[in-house]
Amino acid sequence: MGRVGTALRELRGAQKSAKGVSLYSRFVNRPAGRYLAAGSYALGLTPNQVTLISAAFSFAAVAAVALTGPSWALGVAVWAALAVGFAFDSADGQLARLRGGGSAAGEWLDHVVDAAKLTALHSCVLIAFHRFPEEYGTTADGWLLVPLGFQFAAVVTFFGGLLTEKLKPRPAPGSPAAAPSTLRAVALLPVDYGVFCLVFLLLGGGELFAWAYAGLGAVAALFLLAFLAKWFRELSAVRR
Repeated sequence: MGRVGTALRELRGAQKSAKGVSLYSRFVNRPAGRYLAAGSYALGLTPNQVTLISAAFSFAAVAAVALTGPSWALGVAVWAALAVGFAFDSADGQLARLRGGGSAAGEWLDHVVDAAKLTALHSCVLIAFHRFPEEYGTTADGWLLVPLGFQFAAVVTFFGGLLTEKLKPRPAPGSPAAAPSTLRAVALLPVDYGVFCLVFLLLGGGELFAWAYAGLGAVAALFLLAFLAKWFRELSAVRR
């Protein structure tokens, strides 16, 4: 317990900026990831091993959605696995900082797993809508376009945000970090991955899940348009 406590104290002082982070990630996922990182440190795990643990939880949930008919018990299990996987996704970076810094290979693995997770999750919802149309109320062929559209918005948002951060100039060393905006943190909740995972608690509702999922997909599409305009405007002032 002593090693875990020491790790937690060090991690509290080595957190990333909360700028541009939703309330869920700031007050739920990052703190959960901090405890998982401290426990992983005490067990001698590497950041890459923690990334693979995150992948295992996430892909187990994804497979369950595609292979099993909807039920309330399944919804709770899928949400729990996705939430734990997301917390481990936060833990790998925190563990890397605790160990003195990560590697390029570790960052690459983390982003590849994130991209694969996003693609697989929406693909498996599509499979579920196709395999269990009566249960989900997705007998109309148009329903199969919903996960495809949601996947498009999620992947482009992920890639666009990642590329924007790489292309934007880094702040000068020693410059003060911008204070996080509470209003922005609240506004970002609808497109936070952790909040999105909550929709799977509605799996037992069948058609209720389908409509809630479609609603979040529409919100994701609107946010994508806003993000693209914002990122393009920011990068227009950058000279390479």
